[in-house]
Amino acid sequence: MKTLFKILIVFFLSSNSLRAETFALLSEYNFFQNIKGQVPNKGVIPYHIANPLFSDYTYKFRFVSMPDGSVASYNHDQIFDFPIGTTIIKTFAYPVDDRNLKKGFQLLETRLLIHKKEGWIPVSYIWNDNQTDAEREFIGKTIETSWVDKNGVSQNVRYRVPNINQCKSCHQLNKVIKPIGPKGRNMNVDFLYEEGKKNQLEYWEFNELLTNLPKKKISKPAIWDNELFSVPERARAYLDSNCAHCHRKGGSAGNSGFYLSLEQADGVALGIRKRPVAAGRGSGGMAYVIEPGKPEDSILLYRMASTDPGIMMPELSRSLNHKEALPLIYDWIKEIE
Repeated sequence: MKTLFKILIVFFLSSNSLRAETFALLSEYNFFQNIKGQVPNKGVIPYHIANPLFSDYTYKFRFVSMPDGSVASYNHDQIFDFPIGTTIIKTFAYPVDDRNLKKGFQLLETRLLIHKKEGWIPVSYIWNDNQTDAEREFIGKTIETSWVDKNGVSQNVRYRVPNINQCKSCHQLNKVIKPIGPKGRNMNVDFLYEEGKKNQLEYWEFNELLTNLPKKKISKPAIWDNELFSVPERARAYLDSNCAHCHRKGGSAGNSGFYLSLEQADGVALGIRKRPVAAGRGSGGMAYVIEPGKPEDSILLYRMASTDPGIMMPELSRSLNHKEALPLIYDWIKEIE
């Protein structure tokens, strides 16, 4: 009871602080010239990352807004150093029909990370039924919705908007809130701008949005669903983008000793023949996070395949299985000796 009371007090104080520091409506920030169409105003930069986090098959529209005349500083394995006043913007949406995107999208929520002097603050906005604006929300919400998938099958989903404390669980590094996506290796891909398709890093540097880009050629990242890359490369890329924000030193799962970032080279830290730490029924009665050559006996795959809230991983941002990714992780574990 005392723990619950403390959580409620923290939540109340956080909500009051965010009310004072943020707008009630998304439109008040003036990020978009066409808010429903997600067309940004001048100075708001759209971007994409190489391996997006799976969020129940939602599409995501990403943007960065930096103060006029300011620049970000390049980091390869870590988030760019963004200036104070930056806002990272991400809108989640389902297509009406995934076979024909011209039919439009249902916008669900827009998440902001706003860089203040005291650090990054998260805030979510939920779109109204008319899709004309989005209203600030602190306590989260479940949205019942549907869309037609690429096979022409109607899919129903209970999309969950996180509360502000849940935002912290994914974005926490050493107890400080940080962005996740825009780091060098994630951004080293092409994007279709109004001027045409260009490499994002080169575009940002040319337009004086990014400094300290290495002069030597930067290797392209492996793409998890591109079969031109090997199974291990693809699997590690997927786990890095979907799991490593928590499963890293200083992350919210940092005490597990199970780390999935691309730079992790230690087999035990990657879960190979590693016994779980306080997994409870999430272990499924299995001995190791990864049992080499035996995906069916590996806790990692078991939890990724589950939709039980007490078992599944990641714990947040999904209620569906990522059907295309599970065979990849299966094949990767099968190859491990």
